[in-house]
Amino acid sequence: MRPLLILGTGVFAEEVADLAQAAGREVTGFVEGRDLLRCAERLRGLPIYWLEDIGPLAARCEAVCAVGSAARSLFIEQARALGVSFVTLAHPAAVVFPSAAVADGVILGAAVVVGAAARIGAHAILNRGCLIGHHVVVGDYATLGPGCNVGGLASIGSGCEIGMGAVVIDRVSIGDGASVGAGSLVNRDVPVGARVVGAPARTIRAPGDEPQRGAP
Repeated sequence: MRPLLILGTGVFAEEVADLAQAAGREVTGFVEGRDLLRCAERLRGLPIYWLEDIGPLAARCEAVCAVGSAARSLFIEQARALGVSFVTLAHPAAVVFPSAAVADGVILGAAVVVGAAARIGAHAILNRGCLIGHHVVVGDYATLGPGCNVGGLASIGSGCEIGMGAVVIDRVSIGDGASVGAGSLVNRDVPVGARVVGAPARTIRAPGDEPQRGAP
């Protein structure tokens, strides 16, 4: 296995560094793409590389992206254009059923379970303790917070954000770019781009609405 670059320098990047250590992966450094001054510092005793300078590392390193926000896709595409390749990173305590499929760039935290025939899209993040039921589809760049529970045959769209401890019942579909508040119970389909919260979940931002100042 090649050394691992972690895209991102926030607190989640530190957690991913611990995850990599648990998985027996050598982390060679972190990558910053916004604040050049961060590259004068070190994180966990390792160097922080400026995104535009990582081309020479591409041939000998693999990468994961530890950015939990919607900025993840742009960061990844910028790194890919420099020749960086991405690898799935799974904690040793994660369980992926043999018939499931996990794409490149996915991060699977401790105690994640990916059930039979589930499909996890590229660069999705499944945080600690996520339970993904059988035949679930999780889209590219989706982010599922710790303790999410997704029932069988459900669908989580690309770029969705599912908050900590949320429950999505069987066969529910959550549209691309939608978000679900922490602790919510989603018992019916969520449109593309909507935001829902509560138990049962209710819509607080419809597709196309601009977020209001101070709204969750």
